[in-house]
Amino acid sequence: MTANVSPADVKRGDSPVVLGLPHSGTHVPAEIFGCLTPLGQTLGDTDWHVDRLYDGLLDGVTTVRANFHRYVIDANRDPSGASLYPGQNTTGLVPMTDFDGKPLWLEEPDDAEIEARRLAWHAPYHAALAAELERVKAIHGVAILYDCHSIRSSIPYLFEGTLPDFNIGTNGGETCAPVIESVVAGICAGAEGYSSVLNGRFKGGWTTRHYGRPADGMHAIQMELAQRTHLKTEAVPFDYDPEKAERLRVHLKTVLNSVADLAASLGGQS
Repeated sequence: MTANVSPADVKRGDSPVVLGLPHSGTHVPAEIFGCLTPLGQTLGDTDWHVDRLYDGLLDGVTTVRANFHRYVIDANRDPSGASLYPGQNTTGLVPMTDFDGKPLWLEEPDDAEIEARRLAWHAPYHAALAAELERVKAIHGVAILYDCHSIRSSIPYLFEGTLPDFNIGTNGGETCAPVIESVVAGICAGAEGYSSVLNGRFKGGWTTRHYGRPADGMHAIQMELAQRTHLKTEAVPFDYDPEKAERLRVHLKTVLNSVADLAASLGGQS
């Protein structure tokens, strides 16, 4: 809980691909941390080590990483508070429960507090992400947002059964050109020893849906990875497994480089 933490870190590159990292941050301001239950203070619903997992896979890639934890405010939720998955269990702009439906707060934040957090954290993250997408589009004529996520493999509160390894989301094909969806899905389906699904339980969060405007040269795709693919255990302390991760990184590198190579065919100038 270091003071004066920036909402987002930006690493700028010249590739047509921008990586969004909305959920790998663990910063919680002290005054907010003290309001969390002991369970909440474990920060269990972090996208653990996703920044490390993708590091170095694509030359020249731009990354925009949220430093704040999703319990402060969720950078992948609609700022209006509207549900991404009406009729299904999910968590909100500021989650009141964890992914198992258990309370996170000793005293839940009110609307004024949520709005203050939105202005302090959510809005600056998206301002940074939007600026990088526009910068990349100005270079290439097209920008491709690849939103990086991970989640526990089994969460009965959110979904039945066990999640596939690769969960690709394009909001039913609306957020990117069909060729991007097809290429990513094909690579994942062909990855030996891994399972995959396209627009299954996770169809793309607010980030993917908000920025994905293929007709305007702005493409977005979400990758939700089951954490068993790169963690030693999907429980505290959520340690990174280098051997598992290296096997996975081979396929993620193919995905990212293949997506980058598509930019020219999408009307870009790269």
